[in-house]
Amino acid sequence: MKKRILALAAMFAVAACGAAEEPKASAGPARLTVWIMDGSVTQDLLKKFETEYEAAHKGVDLDIQIQAWDGIGERVTAALASTDAPDVIEVGNTQVAQYSASGGVTDLTAKVAELKGGDWLPGLAQPGNIDGKQYGIPWYAANRVVVYNKDLFAKVGITEPPTTRDEWLNITAKLNKNGNQGIYLTGQTWYALAGFIWDEGGDLAVQEGGKWKGALDTPQALAGMDFYQRLQALGKGPKDADEANPPQHEVFAQGKVAQIIAVPGIAARVLEVDDKLKGKMGFFPIPGKTAGKPGAVFTGGSDLIIPAASKRQDAAYELVKALAGEQFQTELAKAMSFVPNRTSLAGVLSGDEGTAAMAKGAVGGRATPNTPNWAAVEATSVIKQYMTAVLTGADPATEAKKVSETITTTLNSGS
Repeated sequence: MKKRILALAAMFAVAACGAAEEPKASAGPARLTVWIMDGSVTQDLLKKFETEYEAAHKGVDLDIQIQAWDGIGERVTAALASTDAPDVIEVGNTQVAQYSASGGVTDLTAKVAELKGGDWLPGLAQPGNIDGKQYGIPWYAANRVVVYNKDLFAKVGITEPPTTRDEWLNITAKLNKNGNQGIYLTGQTWYALAGFIWDEGGDLAVQEGGKWKGALDTPQALAGMDFYQRLQALGKGPKDADEANPPQHEVFAQGKVAQIIAVPGIAARVLEVDDKLKGKMGFFPIPGKTAGKPGAVFTGGSDLIIPAASKRQDAAYELVKALAGEQFQTELAKAMSFVPNRTSLAGVLSGDEGTAAMAKGAVGGRATPNTPNWAAVEATSVIKQYMTAVLTGADPATEAKKVSETITTTLNSGS
């Protein structure tokens, strides 16, 4: 969705020096640079928004740049420290604490009421609020489900999606024939691994006596990794890459993959590549260990931030207001099957199969460790490296101990 930033804190402070608590006045209509993450919005919806926004705001020229999640921490960190930052940046909701700590993000607390903050989803609003100040404006929420090819399921006589892990493994094995992949799961899809670990009663890290401790070496976490390894082996996903390399929606669009783990909105991206799967994609919650209780999932989402270095603060705020507003939120939810940022918009996707599966899975929703330094763990990709090592033959216990020690050091740095 990367390097540690603590050593750059002083530079950030200089870059942000003089930034007011209120958004700075802009010089007038101008070119606005916007970073949107790959997979968040369809190309058609972005183009529609750009055309309509520019027509309604004469003189404003939107430069919307799509960013890959891989390495985004480094790019945002550098942008916030620069004197030529983008005007608006989409960031993962768990990353706001890290970026706001730099002093390079505009405080939008005074705008919360105007943005209808009382109606925001708490799970999105809270990560964007640091020490009582609102730096991140909630944009959308989502959790992962299993997206499947109905035709491939039917060809092997599978009429109902699995409801337990064991059923999932058996069905996936049946699908893994005739040149098809039962599942396309890369070796570094670590959010899926987190869910399997949580199902086993483990965690990524725990807090003990005011200090954080990496927990991937616990028996529970190792059991989660073991299940991941068995599931991943039932497909041909690369063991040394994540779901963005290559983009898994492009792989799924080829019609030879029976299942992927993704947010429901990926279906729109699949159809952008090839519409032959229109009406042929189904969705079900990631199965848990027992029937009746879906697997645990990471409940994530995105916020919008305005870098303090943006020279067009007022114009940037107006853009955020539009992107976070009711009209675009409704269109985004329908296009991508995302949960809108407002509780009052919860009904806009009633009857949608993907959203229904997502809602069932959300019951077991969890979050990454609640510390600003967690973003630094993600930035080092140590969990991804651990997964690749295990999947390519290294001893799980040995590798888990090493990665847990690294996580412990990272989370407690500067504390």
